[in-house]
Amino acid sequence: MPSSRSAKPWRDRLAGHPGLPEVKPIPEHMQPRHGTGTIVIPSPREVDEAMKRVPEGRLVTVLGISEGLARGHGTTIGCTVTTAIFASIAAQAAEEDRQAGCAEITPYWRTLKVNGELNLKYPGGLEELMRRLESEGHVVVQRGRRYFVEDFEKKLVRP
Repeated sequence: MPSSRSAKPWRDRLAGHPGLPEVKPIPEHMQPRHGTGTIVIPSPREVDEAMKRVPEGRLVTVLGISEGLARGHGTTIGCTVTTAIFASIAAQAAEEDRQAGCAEITPYWRTLKVNGELNLKYPGGLEELMRRLESEGHVVVQRGRRYFVEDFEKKLVRP
């Protein structure tokens, strides 16, 4: 649940953003890196649906979701920042659903950062993410202060 009583439930946040998805030209400040073309700003629902399609034992990255959404919308790129924010909202909404007794929730633990790193801001933190990933056959390794799924590239799905 959200941290304060007045905050919107995560499920409502996931359903919000009626103006999205939005396709627009790649902003000028992004063109040196990405070139010209179009970018899709996804809706939270699209990100959640992409996360739900990742089967047990497989993984996806935020970048992979963003690229899949770009293909689906026929754009040059997808907005990875928005995708990451909406992946976090989807994870929190899934935890809300779990606490409400839902048996099927979005498998947010299968969505990693771009380099295979675990997102420690997801519900349950490190221990819960490790438990879920290891129960699906993944090996989590520590590098410095960060945690990664070993050989994650071999288990990626194309959203």
